[in-house]
Amino acid sequence: MAKRDYYDVLGASKGASAEELKKAYRTKAKELHPDRNTDNPNAEAQFKEINEAYDVLKDADKKAAYDRYGHAAFEGGRGPGGGGGGNGDFGASFSDVFEDLFGDFMGRGGQGAQGGRRSRAQRGSDLRYNLRVSLEESFKGVQKTITVPSAVACDVCSGTGAEGGAEPVTCPTCSGMGKVRAQQGFFTVERTCPTCAGAGQTIKNPCKSCGGAGRTEKERSLSVNIPAGVETGTRIRLSGEGEAGMRGGPTGDLYIFIETREHAIFKRDGVNLFITIPVSMITAALGGEVEVPTIDGGKSRVKVPAGTQAGKQLRLRGKGMPALRGGGAGDMLIELAVETPVNLTAKQKELLEEFEKLAADNNPEGSSFFAKVKGFWDGMKG
Repeated sequence: MAKRDYYDVLGASKGASAEELKKAYRTKAKELHPDRNTDNPNAEAQFKEINEAYDVLKDADKKAAYDRYGHAAFEGGRGPGGGGGGNGDFGASFSDVFEDLFGDFMGRGGQGAQGGRRSRAQRGSDLRYNLRVSLEESFKGVQKTITVPSAVACDVCSGTGAEGGAEPVTCPTCSGMGKVRAQQGFFTVERTCPTCAGAGQTIKNPCKSCGGAGRTEKERSLSVNIPAGVETGTRIRLSGEGEAGMRGGPTGDLYIFIETREHAIFKRDGVNLFITIPVSMITAALGGEVEVPTIDGGKSRVKVPAGTQAGKQLRLRGKGMPALRGGGAGDMLIELAVETPVNLTAKQKELLEEFEKLAADNNPEGSSFFAKVKGFWDGMKG
């Protein structure tokens, strides 16, 4: 079958400039790439065809020969790529649009060869430190000294990784790209450079102290300001206090995660505190006052209404935890637990039995409940 005109293959006019031809080729390459046309059995052949056409037309000498003699310029065992195969130099042509097609996939977003170049410097890792504080410390705020094991810049080579502070050199294998390309059949595959491990640079004389990494392991003591109002799950970021970067790269960050220890008296829910206070049966029945501790170390007297039932809650406004970012303090909710007396004397038992005989309407909840039970049973019988 006769070959199609190379200009027609690319969808370009015969007077097209090199830039117009390149643009036309990129458009066609994206449109006809086999990976984007898995349902088209002719996609591979069409892609080879546009690659062959562009391989000729992008070269000024080959283009001039083609413009004068057409396809006959490359007949007689000499293909357009100079190798006699007739398929052109796929790797050379396709590399022009490799970044456009796979830039996002490879993490470069179509920046081209220069944009894909890696710097030898690599940012240090972020660190996490779990810090436990008491409820009192969370209420007031506190300054803590913590010890963090991390990687710090090497003192011997000043973080460069090279002996005597010498600068690294461009990797000869990848020419500083950090990646190498290899053609495997129809496709060009890009891999991390085996010589520099993707850094783009190598060190002829690595620092003996850090082995060329530019950093060493060391424990550091840091003073951390814990603000009032923190709770379990609060995260504090210390910028630049993480691991040192590789070969002079920027330092990572340190993240401190707060965990508040359980308290013997108080329970916390957000900015509110909860406390259970036992009261005697007499105080609950007759009313009175109870003394309640507060998280700031003080105490408050709270009135207990006469006839208080077990589980009743009272509220002290503003006696809870401070809000982390301002906005006032929460409340303290007091739950009253009415105690039943134990180890009664004979006299106490006699008085309670006498009270029971006189207690006609003193138990409203009990009377209401048993009335409902009686109605339930009567309904079952009927």
